[in-house]
Amino acid sequence: MTKYIFVTGGVVSGLGKGITAASLGRLLKARGLKVAAQKLDPYINVDPGTMSPYQHGEVYVTEDGAETDLDLGHYERFIDEDLNKYSNLTTGKVYWNVLNKERRGEYLGSTVQVIPHITNEIKEFVYSVGKKTGADVVITEIGGTIGDIESQPFIEAVRQISLEVGRSNSLFIHVTLVPFLRGSDEHKSKPTQHSVKELQGMGVNPNIIVLRCDEPLEPSIFKKISLFCNVEPDCVIENITLPILYEAPLMLEKANFSSVVCRELGISAPEPQLDEWREMVERIKASEPNNVKIGLVGKYVGLHDAYLSVAEALRHAGFFHNSHIDIQWIDSEDITPENYGEKLSDIDGILIPGGFGSRGIEGMILAAKYARENNVPYFGICLGMQIAVIEYARNVAGISDANSGEFDELCKHKVIDFMPGQSDDIDKGGTLRLGAYPCVIKRGSTMERCYGVNEISERHRHRYEFNNDYREALESCNLTLSGISPDGRLVETVELSDRPFHVGVQFHPEFKSRPNRPHPLFKGFVEAAVAHSATFGKRK
Repeated sequence: MTKYIFVTGGVVSGLGKGITAASLGRLLKARGLKVAAQKLDPYINVDPGTMSPYQHGEVYVTEDGAETDLDLGHYERFIDEDLNKYSNLTTGKVYWNVLNKERRGEYLGSTVQVIPHITNEIKEFVYSVGKKTGADVVITEIGGTIGDIESQPFIEAVRQISLEVGRSNSLFIHVTLVPFLRGSDEHKSKPTQHSVKELQGMGVNPNIIVLRCDEPLEPSIFKKISLFCNVEPDCVIENITLPILYEAPLMLEKANFSSVVCRELGISAPEPQLDEWREMVERIKASEPNNVKIGLVGKYVGLHDAYLSVAEALRHAGFFHNSHIDIQWIDSEDITPENYGEKLSDIDGILIPGGFGSRGIEGMILAAKYARENNVPYFGICLGMQIAVIEYARNVAGISDANSGEFDELCKHKVIDFMPGQSDDIDKGGTLRLGAYPCVIKRGSTMERCYGVNEISERHRHRYEFNNDYREALESCNLTLSGISPDGRLVETVELSDRPFHVGVQFHPEFKSRPNRPHPLFKGFVEAAVAHSATFGKRK
């Protein structure tokens, strides 16, 4: 029978429930178990797709096109399993589904209530991921903090699941903060005790308590929490802040985290095989201190989580090349014709990530121009590809007013535009192209050199496309259209093939990068940036 693990958080938000859940997933997979992960988010948005990146960080896209919470990126990077639309549920989606069922008469005239109708919808979703994947273990993280009014239906639903599947098939892990008071020079367990009491008042008794802290805890803290929170002594686990994110599974396993979980669930599984993961972490620690400066030129750089997967993919490639990636977070609105040369002069590579809207676009175009004119490695992702096309059209092909229909609907030369006739999957009204799509790579291109194959599949999240009316004009000026959809209708990638790396891709390769298996394009980009750094001298 599928085992269900529920991860909750207490005291404050941002404790790292997602990393704890992802680390546990990695450990259980290393024991030979099939693991699935999902996130329940209490906000009323149907999904994070329409939320500002400043509100909620990046939107993570699954293979089947679900727009999800960024924690799913942690799950995929740690567990190395592709997630799906059953991996993220919001309060908004729950009520949307329930109200549609009510309108269709599926409740046969019943009064629709939080219990049982809302909780049943949540339960059905939790069960569905196990059925869909055939997982041995389903790890479900519940967003928010215990005590939040929004999360109460989710806690009630998982309480009911625990009763339905039996205590031997369900497990509750509660992640809490143990603050350190400088004045008295001691850690305090009282916030954890209050949080557990709140959770118990909702009918849930945590089996394991994970203590988030910045410094090692005294033995007395573990004993106190075990006693007052009614858990076994070895079920109190320390989760200390680490300089290397991917060391978290190894740290937790030193406290026998997965062994305790398997014992509590009655799972008989071999010891975790973590040699590859351990070697990767040791390689990261042993990396040369040579800094490679990557200028990430975006419009949401005020919140680094807005580009979380991009930053992690850059670091993965840095691990591979034994180099430290020093990301320079550059607000594209701060780049002007007067200062762009000075702002970008000591950068070893320029990356322009995805985004929506016209704000900051001209600064990005200047950054793409600087990269092209100064032979600095350039990587454009989604919007970054469109920027590269606009820049090339304006400054090389002589189409001085080239632009995107997204930024200027009245523009005469829309080299980027919404192309409803190019894809049967996109409605004329302008929905996003989401999820995995295939792409055929041109032989002899940088794309082929990086991937080593001629057909790929990558995840998309965008609405506007390369305008086919300008294919001939731009190709005649030596812009290589290096990736095309199999039916020949969609330009997926562009590049300058005579450069070490000057590539724009319409998709989001960052979503498929893993710490022990960096994405081919990020590897190629960072390799070119490392070479650029070596040529122009190490930066201090």
